[in-house]
Amino acid sequence: MELKHLRKISDYEWEIPQSYRHDMRASVRIFATRRLLEQIADDQSLEQAVNATTLPGVVSPVVVMPDMHQGYGFPIGGVAATAYPHGVISPGAIGYDINCGVRLLASGIEYEAALPYLDTLATLLNAYCPSGVGSEGVVRVQVEELNKILREGARWALKRGYATEEDLERTEEGGKLEDADPAQVSERAKQRGREQIGSLGAGNHFIEVDVVEQIFHSEAARAMGLQEGCLAVQIHCGSRGLGHQICTDYVQSFQHAVHKYGIHLPDRELVCAPMDSPEGKAYMAAMRAAANFAFANRQLLAHSARRAFEETFASRFKKEWRLRQVYDIAHNMGKLETHEREGQRLRVCVHRKGATRAFGPGSPELPAEYQDIGQPVLVPGSMGTASWVLVGTETSMERSWGSTCHGAGRVLSRAKAKKQVRGERLREELEAHGVKVRAGSMSGLAEEAPQAYKDVDMVVETVTHAGIARKVARLRPVAVIKG
Repeated sequence: MELKHLRKISDYEWEIPQSYRHDMRASVRIFATRRLLEQIADDQSLEQAVNATTLPGVVSPVVVMPDMHQGYGFPIGGVAATAYPHGVISPGAIGYDINCGVRLLASGIEYEAALPYLDTLATLLNAYCPSGVGSEGVVRVQVEELNKILREGARWALKRGYATEEDLERTEEGGKLEDADPAQVSERAKQRGREQIGSLGAGNHFIEVDVVEQIFHSEAARAMGLQEGCLAVQIHCGSRGLGHQICTDYVQSFQHAVHKYGIHLPDRELVCAPMDSPEGKAYMAAMRAAANFAFANRQLLAHSARRAFEETFASRFKKEWRLRQVYDIAHNMGKLETHEREGQRLRVCVHRKGATRAFGPGSPELPAEYQDIGQPVLVPGSMGTASWVLVGTETSMERSWGSTCHGAGRVLSRAKAKKQVRGERLREELEAHGVKVRAGSMSGLAEEAPQAYKDVDMVVETVTHAGIARKVARLRPVAVIKG
């Protein structure tokens, strides 16, 4: 697709009209600058967005965020809403890492005071938060206990002393999706997940200690407990092998479902099933179970991070070391939500793949302390640049299905990054810039080099100028834990 096919709405918003292709059921709305659009000229993300408009029951528009890049059948950075209950659910439009998301914890420890102890902190975080391909988690459970996790999510962790009520209040959906059904999860998926609960994994997953470098929205920062110059912790991970296996299982199953229901698609990676069909109901129940696993997984990692902070700082700082949860939010999920369109209330399934829910002020889903400011949005960048905390807006509810960006977005594939970057050299460069690094694999570190990603500041400028998010704080990394 060429830029000439796009209709420019503003410097930060573009459209692919429904008339672009005969089989489109909706338009595509793109939040990006021209420069960001040029960075994706060589991939298929816009074509994938057009393909997504052919999903039965899709409601206009399909939305694409500025961190977009090519994914499995559906662009990463894409949002598509389908009418409930007769519209379809598509595993490829949610992703293999179901409920991959980010949790942010804030402390009152000033960076300058913590600086002599960051090496110790990084070492303890690396020891207490298992990472790497196939890594085992901090707890081992049998299948019967795993089924409880799949049903209860982070509330399972609360019952066992790994969470507080405030943690759950400051987690999307309270850390638990209703109507999850472990019976719809294959034994293979359960066996993969059973040993991985409470682990980080590999790829782009990380734990990062940041300093709150600058605050842009003082009211929101106060509500979140973010203090300029103080440490915070990000945890980025998802449902591990369990979620991947669930997606694999249902993508295979839906290859038959599309023929059964007479669904014609331009890309078989977009396979789907009606939400009210037996196949669709089974996938949604399994997806919710994977989401609950991910909520519990991040909760256990937060518990481990608190342990590392306590051992490093409790004897030196009074209460400042305590990590208070800011928010936990998913960016790979299919959620039933009610949205207003042209004065009508619509019940839809919002597929977000590499996009973050960004509900505005007054949304009943938000805890009381965030009602006036809107939902916290967590946007990790790369380990050598910065990350952002934003809030959702009324505009995001009106124009992007209550969604915004989820990160910087790749410009280099993992294979290309490894060809261009040496992990050992990258670690030296990061350490020279004051970032403590703990990585199990130098090739894995190279895959996530800063140059493999877009400029996160440019991505954030785009969504804020477009009005679908508002800046709260910029975070700078000082320690990174990777598999």
